[in-house]
Amino acid sequence: MPKLTVDGIEVEVPNGSTVLQACEAAGKEIPRFCYHERLAIAGNCRMCLVEAKPGPPKPQASCALPAADGQEIRTDTLTVKKAREGVMEFLLINHPLDCPICDQGGQCDLQDLAVGYGRGMSRFEENKRAVNEKYMGPLIATAMTRCIQCTRCVRFAEEVAGVEELGTVFRGENMQITAYLDAALTSELSGNVADLCPVGALNHKPYHFESRPWELRRAPAIDVFDAVGTNIHLSSRARQIVRAIPRINDDVNEEWAADKTRYAIDGLYRNRLDRPWVRREGKLQPVDWAEALAVVAERMRAANASVAAVAGALLDAETMAAAKSLLRSVGSDLYEHRQAGHATPTDGLAALRFNSGIAGIEEADAILLVGTNPRWEAPLVNTRLRKAVKTGSTVFAIGERVDLTYPVTWLGEDLSLLGRLPAEVAERFRGASKPAVILGEGATLVEGTLGDALDFANTFNLVREGWNGFNVLSTTASAQGALMLGFAVPGGLAELAARRPEVLFLLGADELELQPFAGAFTVYVGHHGDRGARVADVILPSASYAEKPGTYVNLEGRVQISERAVFPPGDAREDWSIFRALSDLLGTPLPFDTHDQLRARMYAEVPALARINAVAPAPWSVPVAPTGASGRATLPVQDFYLTDPISRASPTMRRCSAEILHGQTMAEAAE
Repeated sequence: MPKLTVDGIEVEVPNGSTVLQACEAAGKEIPRFCYHERLAIAGNCRMCLVEAKPGPPKPQASCALPAADGQEIRTDTLTVKKAREGVMEFLLINHPLDCPICDQGGQCDLQDLAVGYGRGMSRFEENKRAVNEKYMGPLIATAMTRCIQCTRCVRFAEEVAGVEELGTVFRGENMQITAYLDAALTSELSGNVADLCPVGALNHKPYHFESRPWELRRAPAIDVFDAVGTNIHLSSRARQIVRAIPRINDDVNEEWAADKTRYAIDGLYRNRLDRPWVRREGKLQPVDWAEALAVVAERMRAANASVAAVAGALLDAETMAAAKSLLRSVGSDLYEHRQAGHATPTDGLAALRFNSGIAGIEEADAILLVGTNPRWEAPLVNTRLRKAVKTGSTVFAIGERVDLTYPVTWLGEDLSLLGRLPAEVAERFRGASKPAVILGEGATLVEGTLGDALDFANTFNLVREGWNGFNVLSTTASAQGALMLGFAVPGGLAELAARRPEVLFLLGADELELQPFAGAFTVYVGHHGDRGARVADVILPSASYAEKPGTYVNLEGRVQISERAVFPPGDAREDWSIFRALSDLLGTPLPFDTHDQLRARMYAEVPALARINAVAPAPWSVPVAPTGASGRATLPVQDFYLTDPISRASPTMRRCSAEILHGQTMAEAAE
């Protein structure tokens, strides 16, 4: 590990570090535009100049200069100061000084560094150049005259997203960043380029001209559109969420977020349920809360213990805990979360998790994908798989062929291949130090696949000291929390339907096939007028994930807390309070009166849920599961942009689906 001095401070940095990283280790701020910790070094902007000895007697770009033993680095000399002022002066030659109308105003690196490291005036009098805007689809707005050619966006698209649709054309002063085909970016991670842009050249189109950052209130939250558990900030103005941006969490999402996480938020205020409804004579009619709860309580008393509940994909653990308490208070044990109908074992929790961990999968050197498309089911797991491939991992796949943005050896679509791998593939897994299998949720729908995957794990020793390579890729934010709470029956939905419940609670369950429950009195507790609400006999409006605090468990078993950003609209209420009020009418009051009391009771019943920001322990035990799978797996995500009630209500997501996935031509306002 090299030792060097930075402005007289001795520091020791890991091998392979740059001088810029050494300066930061010494507590020195180094201005930069092109350098980013998670991207390859470009050395374009030259803003990070320092003086280094031994070396040539001139400032050098610290981002591209390897740290070496015995170096003497100076960041505070007059030479460095004048060099940085000169670089900033050149960067501003053609930059339009339109900060008052620029969307990046108030959160712009160029603006900040110009004040901190630039000159007070410019010596250039020539006309500024102008660059035509580029069309990059419904999510990214461009103002390319502001671009300083740092190429962060290009490097992100190539290295992280794996969709090489951005690049540079022309040279020198005429260089431009462009989408080569002048079409919408097809990456499901495209919104990250706007976050990376250090100037106002790339902006979030749905958020364009909405607000300034100092007008917003931010609440830490957890994304619910997949099972990754992306850490985000929900920014609100007045009572409306106006943007979602990622929070840094190296164990989960690094600093990235999927496009649905960012842009589906405009669906929070469309097609909302904001008052109770009761169906009379075949038509839903608005009522007050007292009347709606009285109708439900009457039907529950008549049904005795014949009451069931099905949890939706977006639910927090507290909602499921409260619903389970309500059903148990009336003598029912019919609660389930697996809407797709698969009856995976409810024992052996570790066998239904992503055991390698989201960050840990980067270490795998041989990976088998079974019936999954991680690019759509968990985009930020797919970026980790891409990193694993870049460091030498080999990926094999059984299932429908899709573009995963990295080299994959496709073995076929028949799931029986899991039990009869080609000899060369089997040899690769026998020789791997950290082999892994990733079983898709679609594959678990095919009987025998889970058992075959467990046999595969045993045959190739996937579970060993310090490594567990058996992974199930959940697609819903509620799945792992529901399993920990025991919100499941052994036979799944088939058992629920066989017991013919007289009252059925749909807890935001909009993907459920209701034919097996024909004749049941249906109560929909949710926040959008989606599929479940259309068939309900009573609608009880609840809060979305942005409008209530909640505990979520991601696909690797990591417990995380989401805070309330805004209050629910109209007469909508938090889910737990609905169940608490209903229990009073039934004469069996639930033992909590506040959300904190509910959470404390939930933690007491399932102590693992109290391990916030840590992976809940789940000892490895192999459940009993049938083997002998055959046939094809149906991928659970057929349209990345329209998977849930919120995204289906989002105009932005509907346009992305139409334009990016289905090739429809969309005219801009001026067209």
